[in-house]
Amino acid sequence: MTDSSPPALSSDHAFAPLRNDTFLRACLGQATNYTPVWLMRQAGRYLPEYRALRAQAGSFMGLATNVDYATEVTLQPLERYPLDAAILFSDILTVPDAMGLGLTFQPNEGPQFAHPVRDEYDVARLAVPDMDRLRYVFDAVRSIRHALQGRVPLIGFAGSPWTLACYMVEGQSSADYATIKTLLYSRPDLLHRLLATNADSVAAYLNAQIDAGAQAVMLFDSWGGVLADGAFQTFSLAYTARVLQQLRRTGADGQPVPRIVFTKGGGPWLAAMRALDCDVLGVDWTVNLGAARQLLNNSGGQTAPSARQSLQGNLDPAVLLAPPAVIKAEVQRTLAAFGTPDTTHENGQRSCQLIFNLGHGIKQNTPPEHVAALVQAVHAHSRQMRQASRSSAA
Repeated sequence: MTDSSPPALSSDHAFAPLRNDTFLRACLGQATNYTPVWLMRQAGRYLPEYRALRAQAGSFMGLATNVDYATEVTLQPLERYPLDAAILFSDILTVPDAMGLGLTFQPNEGPQFAHPVRDEYDVARLAVPDMDRLRYVFDAVRSIRHALQGRVPLIGFAGSPWTLACYMVEGQSSADYATIKTLLYSRPDLLHRLLATNADSVAAYLNAQIDAGAQAVMLFDSWGGVLADGAFQTFSLAYTARVLQQLRRTGADGQPVPRIVFTKGGGPWLAAMRALDCDVLGVDWTVNLGAARQLLNNSGGQTAPSARQSLQGNLDPAVLLAPPAVIKAEVQRTLAAFGTPDTTHENGQRSCQLIFNLGHGIKQNTPPEHVAALVQAVHAHSRQMRQASRSSAA
């Protein structure tokens, strides 16, 4: 592991008091008056105001590396919808870019690295990057916190060590990840060295986001689901755990910072992920929320704080392409699958709560008004469920 320290940051942490802590409470297993909702890629190409600003910036990285643009993009969806959290506008590949791999975004082709990692020499050259090369991210975190004025919490994020390795070795997105899987099976020693560097880099990166003002942090293990059983535990889960072990537990304001882990396609390993030292497990649409909740509530005699994580998810993003009436029905079905959250706690014991989200990111062709229908349905129906539960218990 690394003892690299993040760059010295401004002491300008006089952030406004938080006015809506529903998301953070749910992350920490505390009762809430309704189910909080935020959406992966809630700031992005489906919004016309985003497309206009990106045209002005000239490129995706032109947006992400400009503090004012990144702040504006992060807040755009909050101007439209009563979401319960904001998420930093950035990209998971900023860390390998800071390692010197030469990140570019090609039109209609996605991210590409000029210097992919393919052999022993490439791996030997990798090191935890100087966090000062990522200062634009930390400056954006501070800027967004001030701009939010305490409206909702701000989520920082990073890619998981395995997911970053997929892009670093393939050099771009891949349909089958054959190149990195070849490395995995033929030279697992090299892959372990790469993943260790990634894990320590991600931990330093997230800690710097926390120091700058992030109130929760999320690890996106976007490609953990492409691994075989056994390989997932060895090459993804173990290095996610290594990141979590190094993360700060409190933020710039002295408050707890929840840690969220999302593995797309990770449903088969939810029982194994229960042992992760995190507060929330994100699941995609292939997972039954009721069964997942039952699994997490069955701690198996564990006494660690992570014995009862909350859940985040898990509506299929394609639902947002359907009419609003269908969206409302699917929201109700998803909330019913999880069930009414626990609203009482004995001796401060946490319980499994739900943070409503999609099972992956919003699709580019999603009508913005459909997102409004989803958010309204989540808030309204989750309040009704709690009210009905209280009435029946009275």
